[in-house]
Amino acid sequence: MTDLSSDTPTSFAAHARANRRELERRYPLVFAGDPLGRTLTIATVLGIAGLLVFGFWYLEFEPMKMWLGLGKLGDFVRFMIPPSTGTWSKFLIYLDALGETVAIAFLGTLLGAILAAPFGFLAARNVMARRFVQFTTRRFLDSVRGVDELIWALIWINVVGLGPFSGVLAITVTMFGAFGKLYSEAIEAIDEKASEGVISTGGNAIHRIRYGIIPQVLPVIAGQVLYYFESNTRSATIIGIVGAGGIGLHLAEQIRTLEYQHVSALILMILVAVATIDYFSSRLRFAIIGKSQVAV
Repeated sequence: MTDLSSDTPTSFAAHARANRRELERRYPLVFAGDPLGRTLTIATVLGIAGLLVFGFWYLEFEPMKMWLGLGKLGDFVRFMIPPSTGTWSKFLIYLDALGETVAIAFLGTLLGAILAAPFGFLAARNVMARRFVQFTTRRFLDSVRGVDELIWALIWINVVGLGPFSGVLAITVTMFGAFGKLYSEAIEAIDEKASEGVISTGGNAIHRIRYGIIPQVLPVIAGQVLYYFESNTRSATIIGIVGAGGIGLHLAEQIRTLEYQHVSALILMILVAVATIDYFSSRLRFAIIGKSQVAV
């Protein structure tokens, strides 16, 4: 038998191709394939393609209408150039509204992250021994997360009135449901050896959470919170359109009045804010997880 211990992957592949018939004779099951699996794969691909075609038909997708819409989109972009706020006083008004939007995103994300922390532990199977409590907590988080933040904004506007406070509450509730699920999944994915080590040295359940679980999930949780802070800056713009404060209200107003140059200026301001937040949140996340992990 040929010694291939020192051969490269390329020469190994060439040797296998040259001796294919011998390999097929010695390992018939490997080369036989899986007809059932192949059939299921083909059926799945055809099913997805059929659903795609059905979706286009059911939603009355028209290629010609799409083509004409692209021309209108080009006109819309042309009207937006060059971006301008008109006057410096208007720019300062927009800048203040942008700061309000960032504040809504920050407070909503932070409150949601804090409130979701204990529920994340209650929903984790490897922490909560009582299955009824774990199951009920999971379903409660699913119920909260199942309602979109725009709907929560409309609900809170009717409860506390128009303004940024309703926006903060809408993002807080949305993030509470999302973070509760993400926390529980991160906790369930930990290495149990650290927790077992804490218990074996005489630690109780609180010590296990503090020293065996939190150090493992903290980098993951920090990354999730920072990402959602950036994402919620965009979301706060959307809920501002329905009256929850921030720059979204100005954006909707300028679109209605056909002030497209103001619209493009507002969009650029939002993009700059999101890019800035992303830059600093990335640096902060790297500082939390450590430089040794950043280099990997």
